[in-house]
Amino acid sequence: MKRINRLFAVALLAVCGLALSPLCCAAFAAEPQATPQIVDGIAAVVNGDIITLSQVRELSAPREKVLRSQYTGAELEKQLKATRELALKDLIDRRLVIQAFKKEKYEIPDHFVEERMHEIIRENFGGDRNTFIKTLEAQEYTLGEFKQKEMESIIVQAMRGKNVKKENMVVPPPKIEEYYKQHRNEFTSKERIKLRLIMVPSRADTANAAAQRALAEEVLGQLAGGADFAQVAQTYSADSSRDLGGDWGWIERKTLAAPLEKIAFNMPVGRISNIIEYGGNYYILKVEAREGGVTRSLAEARPDIEKKLIQEQAHDIQERWLAGLRAKAYIRTC
Repeated sequence: MKRINRLFAVALLAVCGLALSPLCCAAFAAEPQATPQIVDGIAAVVNGDIITLSQVRELSAPREKVLRSQYTGAELEKQLKATRELALKDLIDRRLVIQAFKKEKYEIPDHFVEERMHEIIRENFGGDRNTFIKTLEAQEYTLGEFKQKEMESIIVQAMRGKNVKKENMVVPPPKIEEYYKQHRNEFTSKERIKLRLIMVPSRADTANAAAQRALAEEVLGQLAGGADFAQVAQTYSADSSRDLGGDWGWIERKTLAAPLEKIAFNMPVGRISNIIEYGGNYYILKVEAREGGVTRSLAEARPDIEKKLIQEQAHDIQERWLAGLRAKAYIRTC
């Protein structure tokens, strides 16, 4: 019998949270019912191995809980269906991987699973094995079922690692440079400005329109003469920030209306804008500080880009391997 090397067999359990999540049969129905019912059946057959509806619902349950808080009606049903289809696909792929493991006659020593269990008990239960066992019982898991899930998870991680050797992957420099050029925003920190604002309503639909324009010009004149922006805002501004001296605090792009944003984010720090007419009002802006908006150089970003592209390569290799397993398998969904 072949034995899998410890280095590639021991991996963090990708579904640790799932392994410890409650098994609630009543939750397997599409919608909550007044009388809980245990609903199960065959979701798929993979080369003779059966995947049950309860297994699908168990895997999709955390995501379904989130969806039920976000959607209702037909849209909820659509989202639930898509989530369960993805869960079924994942379970089918996992079953194919485990079958490939057995076909190759690999073997993982039992002590690997024991080590993983000790790690879970230490990290999640403060080293208290009794609490761990009671938690399994409360969630209707037997210790044997838990060990089996752990073993299968280690197998999946090991087989995926066996088919992807990241250390042998190389990303050509031109590809890194091309990615950098096309995704510069990923390496640019968010730009923010600290803004103060005065708004004078134009009242263009009344006889006071000319007077309001004159008021805006008077305000600008006071500011140009050295008046304190905050005090002037408290006196003349009709904006909601008036009591704060026109202080909008730190803002990012997409906070202001586009015409105001364009001017504000291109103003030098400390500069007071001219009168800006927008949306039936007159605005005067002042940028008090600026931060962010800095783009990392290619040399600085290169390690992160290389890591990302290698991960993409690894994912593509795994997908091709899984596609090959699917092509050779008998898979029937119900």
